[in-house]
Amino acid sequence: MRKNLYFTIILFSLTSCYTYQVKKQADPTADNKLANNASPQMKNTAGSQNPNAQQAPVPVNIQEKLSPNKNVKIDVDGKSYKIIVDRWESDSLVAHPVHQPKKILKFHKNQINGERIAEKRFSQPIADIITVAAYAGIAATVWFLLR
Repeated sequence: MRKNLYFTIILFSLTSCYTYQVKKQADPTADNKLANNASPQMKNTAGSQNPNAQQAPVPVNIQEKLSPNKNVKIDVDGKSYKIIVDRWESDSLVAHPVHQPKKILKFHKNQINGERIAEKRFSQPIADIITVAAYAGIAATVWFLLR
């Protein structure tokens, strides 16, 4: 029983509350839905805009997403890299792997999949799960000690 308890404590101490999450793009169709559901007065004040017109998807600007000192996970030619961005040199990204600051990686912006760029962010649900598990572990320990 003690081995399982120690294993659980070590497991939770190694768990991170930070995850890599892809930032969601603004949905241009949501604007069209709002325009279609608007009252006739609002449509008249909007002018001669055509709410049914198809809007082209907004192109992903990789250089804006990958600004210096950001901790991101990118896909390059089917391979995933966790990197910290150093700088842009013309059309090439200069970065280093997260735990290897001396190693330098260079990627051309056309190699990077712009839709799969994931930023490292704090994850509240994971933090909540770890907190509840820690409290449950403490309660179980106190219960076993008092029993």
